[in-house]
Amino acid sequence: MMKFLLLTLLFLAQLFGETTLKIATYNVENLFDLKKSGDEYEEYIPNGTSEWNQQTYKIKLKNITQVIKDIDADIIALQEVESLQALLDLRFALKQNGLYYEHYAIADKKNTTVKVAILSKLPFVYAQELSVTRTLEHRNILETKFRIEGKELYIFVNHWKSKSGAESERIISAKAFMKRAKEIGFDKNMIVLGDFNSDYEEFVKFKRKRNHNDTDGITGINHILGTINQRVEAKEATFAKESFYNLWYDTEEEKRYSYIFKGKKEVLDNILVSPTLLKGSSISYIHKSITPFEKEYLFKKEKPYRWEISQGKVKKHKGKGYSDHLAVIAKFKVTK
Repeated sequence: MMKFLLLTLLFLAQLFGETTLKIATYNVENLFDLKKSGDEYEEYIPNGTSEWNQQTYKIKLKNITQVIKDIDADIIALQEVESLQALLDLRFALKQNGLYYEHYAIADKKNTTVKVAILSKLPFVYAQELSVTRTLEHRNILETKFRIEGKELYIFVNHWKSKSGAESERIISAKAFMKRAKEIGFDKNMIVLGDFNSDYEEFVKFKRKRNHNDTDGITGINHILGTINQRVEAKEATFAKESFYNLWYDTEEEKRYSYIFKGKKEVLDNILVSPTLLKGSSISYIHKSITPFEKEYLFKKEKPYRWEISQGKVKKHKGKGYSDHLAVIAKFKVTK
């Protein structure tokens, strides 16, 4: 009976032209290539004393490939990729393991140490970089445009300033993005995702960290992107002018995390959407579908099994682990 029901649902979906689009974001934690550029972190200088070499690089690629293959997203945004070469090596490793992303892009016009990138099974209309500032303090945002079933979809890959900087640093990235979003228009389908180094309720949580609050309580993710006005489930969201909805509000609180620090679950990675993606149009978010990717192998001692480097006088790669972040996934319904 169950098999018959599933086949019936599949037939109806095909009949009415309905498909599911899986979109993910994943900070892969320092995927460096083996070409010495002079901009690497010290422990990632190729073939040096830290033993970042062909062997450890292959293990890192293998491990990250395992995660991405298990996610099997149609489109996956990546953070902390050093170069186009590192992205191509990862793409090749995925292809060898049966997952082919024909389309790819990386924001590499600015020579920051790590960059944002994207892998996609679907073709782009274009991929371009959105400049935040001229300095290396702020990474460029990667903007991609898709046309799916005749409808436009914009995806923006972000990696905002880390918590080593105050909130004013992240507001710079938020404002640069919002300027572009206003040019596109909030009647368009936009997904804004990545490592924002910001909690979905950053305006509440950063009050405990006075060195972060140099903005009189204003935050990039909540105030500039307007998510502070929709702290409800997706089906209940009502939009103020020029604002985004954070999908973390559309799942249980215990599931709202992508990082664990000192035993506490935290959000650094987010997926935000423009109002049209909640209104049941030809591309629409599937209610309650956002989730962290929580496979058992991704945890060690109840926290994400990060890539391991010994912390002695000379740091050395152990050739074990994945990333200090969990990937985040959301699903969207596409109808003809």
